[in-house]
Amino acid sequence: MSLLPSVLFKESDYWIVNKPAGMSFHAESQEIGFMQWMHENYPDQSFFPVHRLDRITSGLIILAKHKEAAQVFGQLFEQHLISKYYLALSAKKPKKKQGTIKGGMQQGRRGSWMLNQSNTNFAHTQFFSCLLKPGIRLFVLKPKTGKTHQLRVALKSVAAPILGDERYGGEVSDRGYLHAYSLSFEWQGEAKEFECMPEAGVEFEGLESSLIAHNLYPLNDLPWPK
Repeated sequence: MSLLPSVLFKESDYWIVNKPAGMSFHAESQEIGFMQWMHENYPDQSFFPVHRLDRITSGLIILAKHKEAAQVFGQLFEQHLISKYYLALSAKKPKKKQGTIKGGMQQGRRGSWMLNQSNTNFAHTQFFSCLLKPGIRLFVLKPKTGKTHQLRVALKSVAAPILGDERYGGEVSDRGYLHAYSLSFEWQGEAKEFECMPEAGVEFEGLESSLIAHNLYPLNDLPWPK
């Protein structure tokens, strides 16, 4: 891990921070975690995490600055009033190029998850995909729910595991190619939207121009599959 977290936006109620890939959200063994790094580098600040990203995932995280804000964000997430968009790459061709992936999230072995046909722990993901470059496919993902490993399991289920995500069958690479690209929500009556392109990953080259060329931007305006 070479990159460090970067603060993109500061408000009295919350901060928006870009987490690098390869950094665990909480400390693991001797390795510093994202939250520990934030507390150590901003010792005069209080942070209350309201969601999280997997170790392999880079991108946008909301940190509430006080308990009241954390409670409001918790309600917004529960009511699905925060829109999140992710970008992912796969070296495999998916069973379908766009659509929805739905099912129950079932815990498997050694911290892995799998998708089943039930409605228990229900996960719902919408997606589009396009060819980024020969042998690499780009996915634009909109999770409608927020389950552990949801996007990683979703892409595995359509035979296109995320590049670098070896847990779920992705090819070995320089990083896990999953990035939390965009967040939008309403705060105190004002619409807020944040975007952040990935800062690391050799295979992400040409990402922005590809999104535009394939009419996959802006993400909010896409006709998302039901």
